[in-house]
Amino acid sequence: MGLYPRATDGFELGLPVGVNSNVFYVDTTNGDDDYAGTSPLKAMKTVTAAYNRCTADQNDAVVIMGGDASDTLTASLTWSKDFTHLIGLTSNLPGVGQRARVNGGSATDLAQIMTISGTGCIFRNIQFYNGADAAVDSGAIVLTANRCEFKNVFFSGINNAATVGIRAGAFSLKMTGAHENYFEDCTIGSDTCVRAAANAELILEAASGKNTFNRCNFMSAASTAGKFLVSMDIPISGCGLNSFKECLFYNNSTNWATEVANAFSIIGAGGTYYVDLYRNRLVGVTAWSTVVTHMYSGDPVPDVGFGVAVQPTS
Repeated sequence: MGLYPRATDGFELGLPVGVNSNVFYVDTTNGDDDYAGTSPLKAMKTVTAAYNRCTADQNDAVVIMGGDASDTLTASLTWSKDFTHLIGLTSNLPGVGQRARVNGGSATDLAQIMTISGTGCIFRNIQFYNGADAAVDSGAIVLTANRCEFKNVFFSGINNAATVGIRAGAFSLKMTGAHENYFEDCTIGSDTCVRAAANAELILEAASGKNTFNRCNFMSAASTAGKFLVSMDIPISGCGLNSFKECLFYNNSTNWATEVANAFSIIGAGGTYYVDLYRNRLVGVTAWSTVVTHMYSGDPVPDVGFGVAVQPTS
């Protein structure tokens, strides 16, 4: 890749590009926000500074180089520029463990790391981690946008057991009026920090619909059976179809003492909605939902127990 932002840089990253597309680089260890950021040799230090250089609607990209250091935000970032992308320059590691990391810590106690409202944005090989410890609802990402792609992204919220983990409104990913988004090989949640309340790793609200989760992991470490992996708050207008394909719904608890009772919480089920389940698994979770009226599965035995993974007997 050259010393200037070129459309060919985007091509090499597998991104859509136009004649005006730019690529801006971030190196959290060696970068400087006074640099132009137009090459890895002159990378900026923060994602916020690089994002501020981007122009909406021309497929600009921010590339954060993986490493030991994180970009720890001092303020929540609103990603509102349409067709503007964030890519981690790391291995294509699915699920957890991405080394291109955008974090929030206890010093700033962000309500969310980022609010994504820009249409048609691409996010790949990124970890979003919120380590807030204030006793208020918080999470990793709030998504209000449509038609975005997330691949190999780790959404990690609820990372303090004593304060955030005991709050019913805490989350890892909250989607509000978000439509036609695609998630592949992502992890939503974490199995290390205890959740002691009936919160959810993924919240779908305000008629978020036509979203697809493909080969994603939904993870928690709950000390209460009332915990959920997914909460769907269905308004009267409904949210249409949301699809979960080859996903793992998993809860970790000490000595397997507490299994989550239901993977899904469906609120206001009088609205129009459909949940499409195809080749999914429950581990450490007893059933899918107390409300299964509009849940459909390609797996056998379509009742509250379908798709439950059980430990083989000796």
